Amino acid sequence: MDFDFNLILVPLTIGLGIVWLLDKLVFKQRGGYKKHIQDFTLAKANLKRQELVLAESLKDYDISYDDLSHLDKNDLPVDVRKDYDDYLDTKSYVNITSTKTVNKQESTLIRWAYDFFPVLAVVLIVRAFLIEPFNIPSSSMVPTLYTGDFIAVNKYAYGVRLPLTYNKVLDTGEPEHGDVAVFRYPENPSIYYIKRVIGLPGDTVSYDQGILAINDVPVDTQPVDFSADTELTSQLYPPGEISPGQELTEENAIAMGQLEEGEAKYFQETQGENKHLVRYLAGMNSAQYAPFLQQQSPEVVSSAGTEWRISVPEGHYFVMGDNRDRSADGRFWGFVPDENLAGKAVYIWMHKPPGLNLPTFQRNGTID
Repeated sequence: MDFDFNLILVPLTIGLGIVWLLDKLVFKQRGGYKKHIQDFTLAKANLKRQELVLAESLKDYDISYDDLSHLDKNDLPVDVRKDYDDYLDTKSYVNITSTKTVNKQESTLIRWAYDFFPVLAVVLIVRAFLIEPFNIPSSSMVPTLYTGDFIAVNKYAYGVRLPLTYNKVLDTGEPEHGDVAVFRYPENPSIYYIKRVIGLPGDTVSYDQGILAINDVPVDTQPVDFSADTELTSQLYPPGEISPGQELTEENAIAMGQLEEGEAKYFQETQGENKHLVRYLAGMNSAQYAPFLQQQSPEVVSSAGTEWRISVPEGHYFVMGDNRDRSADGRFWGFVPDENLAGKAVYIWMHKPPGLNLPTFQRNGTID
């Protein structure tokens, strides 16, 4: 999730909104143009009616329309003369309204403002304050979320914030233990990350020989017999260039995913009302390579990552991925400030396998 669509949506909506407002108050192109269109349409209808009236008058005196250009108007019967004058006046008015309509045509920018500003404004309000879609680009949240999942994020779960400035204007709630949160990556706020909230402000989070604890109370963790979907497992490693001159083929990527899955162990964690699965890899403990833990918890080095302990400062959160040994999370780069929170992941609405594959909807459902 490395692109903030609001960087385009917000300036575009504001720009078209300003043009729309200026036309309403100053230029008035849309109002004038619509009025002239109505006048022109009405004038053409009147001309059509007047043509029929004149045709009937001419028919009564066995005069053709072509004869009118050769006859003196004073020689015409009174009723024909009147209908002919009315016809000419109406035709002249059509020409006048046609010219005014052409001269009053809207500029392209004004037309775009009226056509697109209302739509963009609704989209912006929904995305910024209600629900925003994201897609999952990595395997750090397996088995809860897989690469290619498209999710809906509740944008008001942790406070209503202004787009781009991210200032909180309304406090509507705070993260709870076990929430799956979307946030702006502290080391590069233009990138969005998604992880599970482990530690709240003031918590002490510790890990000791496979036991995760919060404030020295072990998190309820039970081993489970879980069989991952083989199609999803094949997507654990994306094919492509993994280093300059080194390419990971699709066949090798699938084989690596299947091999890794053979070493995976699954557990169910319960944090408050949240129950979810986590994934560990046998014989691997990535925490031993985590720079942040090494700074905060000296025991992580001596224990090869099997022991560590940190305290979460006020106004910050500690997060981890559910794929514990394949997640570059808070253990590596630190805490998430409250102002970086973007929302709570609540629903999977589509899954799109990589490549030229159609989306599927078998994974649709709420996020634990």
